Amino acid sequence: MALVTCFNTILFLVFIFSLDVNIRGVEASHQVFPELQSVSAVNVQLVHRTGYHFQPKKHWINDPNGPMYYKGFYHLFYQYNPKGAVWGNIVWAHSISKDLINWVALEPAIFPSKPFDKYGCWSGSATVLPGGKPVIMYTGIVTPSPVNTQVQNFAVPANYSDPYLREWIKPDNNPIVRARSENSSSFRDPTTAWFDGVHWKILVGSRRKHRGIAYLYRSRNFLKWTKAKHPLHSKDRTGMWECPDFYPVAPKGMNGLDTSVTGQDIKHVLKVSLDSTRYEYYTVGEYDRDNDIYVPDNTSVDGWAGLRYDYGNFYASKTFFDPDKQRRILWGWANESDSKQDDVQKGWAGIQLIPRKLWLDPNGKQLIQWPIEEIQLLRGQNIHMGSQVLNMGEHIEVKGVTAAQADVDATFSFKSLDRAEWFDPNWAKLDALDVCDWMGSTVRGGLGPFGFLTLASEKLEEYTPVFFRVFKTKDKLKVLMCSDAKRSSTTAEGLYKPPFAGYVDVDLSDKKISLRSLIDNSVVESFGAHGRTCITSRVYPKIAIYNNAHLFVFNNGTEAITIDSLDAWSMKAPSLMNNN
Repeated sequence: MALVTCFNTILFLVFIFSLDVNIRGVEASHQVFPELQSVSAVNVQLVHRTGYHFQPKKHWINDPNGPMYYKGFYHLFYQYNPKGAVWGNIVWAHSISKDLINWVALEPAIFPSKPFDKYGCWSGSATVLPGGKPVIMYTGIVTPSPVNTQVQNFAVPANYSDPYLREWIKPDNNPIVRARSENSSSFRDPTTAWFDGVHWKILVGSRRKHRGIAYLYRSRNFLKWTKAKHPLHSKDRTGMWECPDFYPVAPKGMNGLDTSVTGQDIKHVLKVSLDSTRYEYYTVGEYDRDNDIYVPDNTSVDGWAGLRYDYGNFYASKTFFDPDKQRRILWGWANESDSKQDDVQKGWAGIQLIPRKLWLDPNGKQLIQWPIEEIQLLRGQNIHMGSQVLNMGEHIEVKGVTAAQADVDATFSFKSLDRAEWFDPNWAKLDALDVCDWMGSTVRGGLGPFGFLTLASEKLEEYTPVFFRVFKTKDKLKVLMCSDAKRSSTTAEGLYKPPFAGYVDVDLSDKKISLRSLIDNSVVESFGAHGRTCITSRVYPKIAIYNNAHLFVFNNGTEAITIDSLDAWSMKAPSLMNNN
């Protein structure tokens, strides 16, 4: 009876959380606060600003748009409000870098100025055409809120010889894609184009009632586009598909592929951002190039319960192929988890997360992600630990690094799997984050919880734990990874402090598992089992800031855990930062 009551309580919490996600979760880019969107920052508050993540000096940012590599420079375009710290007045801000770490801001590439984007220049993508000629496709808004009629436009550089691409022209033959039978107020975010030898092709995200849709368009000249007879893919009960992304991945190895590559052994990935949940999911599958149909593999869940790049505060992501280093790079955006009034007061909102290299797991079922190698340029003081046993209830401080701004990478081992707890079959009906919420870092387990206590105060009034918990079923092990913000701040009101969690598809036959966290004042990006599961949390400690932040390794399970190796580095700020 107690188990049934507890289970019903969890289901009720799931329902409440589903409402809460839509109210306070990782917000999409279209909540409107007209009274706040032009309130310019006077004094920018530095507390909780990141030290090595990409963010402008002030005001709001969201979706990364059309990142690309051109004439020796990485170009990042992103949604930006030059007038305030909430969404509105959106332009395509533009920054360039030689190394994806040090950035220089240029003038906005695109801003509302024509009838076809009078009420907004929303997200899109960049494609580099033959001859090294980049073109941007973006969503223009042609009617005011709340209708927001959406069309797809293009822009080209004013000077192709300029490696900075400082100026962009929006030709008057825009828009080049209009909604016909499609839902014109849910019709946005064109993808990077790919070429099949005859036609260029793009996807545009949309919905029909509760069905998410990726419409396919073809063109021979990149100017006249025709909608295909059927979408590339759609799925019922998923709602609006924002920021779709579609690209090939090699069956073996870590190298990326140009977006136009196809072949017998090539897999494809379709990622969509779900406007109704503020989460993203992706599938791995087969692309039928002749019939322009994408079919997810039977190992990919197609829908809300599908695989995610990141199980935390991560949205509106975009990948691009880096021809310089033959890799595919993922950019993601993390919004704030405080109130809009807090954002206005501090004068800024939103960060771009550390770019990640991604490739197909050798098992072919999922992607693996890892921070780009260039992040190591920012590493400073190093601390190494090894062969350190953590018994039940113990925590050890990692001293000698700036815990508020650090990179920590550890491998844990254990002698036995016998003490792993049984996984209740009823939990299979719940999201991983609900299990994490119920079985948190302080609830004693068998094998786990163990991991890091990040952004912690000395006496643990505040901390954000990132940890594993190992369960067993009749025929396999089930590994839960959590990042739980409930104790991240002693601030009483105004903060959204959720647990985030995902399951980790990892072989524990060697009785080892790794965990890496990038900690940066108000963000913790974590990579479990060498990047098989990733979780990002935004947190706002009141005590554990600057030199008062601490980093611990802990074990609250009955099975002893050994820190086989742990390396932590203080992280420096880039020498060149964005200066919008």
